Amino acid sequence: MSGLLVLDRRQTAAALRPEAVLDAVGRALVSIARDEVSVPPRIAALTPTGLLGAMPGYVPGLGLAAKLVTVTADPRHPGRGFHRGLVALFDEHDGRALALVDGESLTEVRTAAVATRSALALAVRPGLGRVAVVGTGAQGRAQLALLAMVLPEAEVTVAGRDPVRAGAAAARYPGARVAAGVEEAVREAEVVFCCTGATAPVVRREWLAPGVHVSSVGGSQGPELDPGTVRDAVLFAEWTGAASSPPPAGAHEFQDLAPGRPVTLLGSVLDGGHPGRGGDTDALTVFKSTGHAALDVAAVRVAYDVALERGRGVRVDL
Repeated sequence: MSGLLVLDRRQTAAALRPEAVLDAVGRALVSIARDEVSVPPRIAALTPTGLLGAMPGYVPGLGLAAKLVTVTADPRHPGRGFHRGLVALFDEHDGRALALVDGESLTEVRTAAVATRSALALAVRPGLGRVAVVGTGAQGRAQLALLAMVLPEAEVTVAGRDPVRAGAAAARYPGARVAAGVEEAVREAEVVFCCTGATAPVVRREWLAPGVHVSSVGGSQGPELDPGTVRDAVLFAEWTGAASSPPPAGAHEFQDLAPGRPVTLLGSVLDGGHPGRGGDTDALTVFKSTGHAALDVAAVRVAYDVALERGRGVRVDL
């Protein structure tokens, strides 16, 4: 078949099979750690309300793709924002444009997948145990939906600023309860997923019990985690630039690390080259996601392959 395959938001979301995305992002993370990918530094055009970022990448065996993404504040709801965009997949051999998909739903699912990958690799209990999801926006809802599909036996608590939104988000995970606040949810958790648009820390060190794992995927405009959490944790990231690059490419939390402070690549853990928490059940572990083009390549490859298999999308001659 010829032409560009276009998937709308609904079709993109339907084509992102959770197990396939988990597998693909795992492969991409390992490729990042092995220095097999070609991903130039992220660039962004800044506006008074946000940015437009460009993220091209190549991952051997998965493909060649590029994402254009806007990150903007929501003027009607201070402290909230939007991530919108498009992802294009190209043939890695002859350069043909293969597919154009919705970037918003793709980013939500691949981000939830990499956060879940980190928790499965670094949490003390294989089934994650007691889980807190902090954040009730699009990314929090995506995280809950993914957990419901791949870890339906976890004990999940949801926390956010708005109890009504928290209740609506909790409905994505059958049996999840709504906490009175973030502190209550975090103090009871063995695994914490931070999925907020924070401009200041929403999780504090004194709330975290020994052995907790934290996956922080939000905080594009500021840190989600306080300095004490970063100070005491064993740190993990998708790529070395999470610490060496300034925001928006790098992590706000990792900008002032002491010289020589190690940040381990999650792909090294998945590949068996690093022991992760190394059997230390009391260690605090933190995975900080800043996003990486290789993960978009992984997710769009899944969406394209599943759409072809199911006969979804519209062909456009460009």
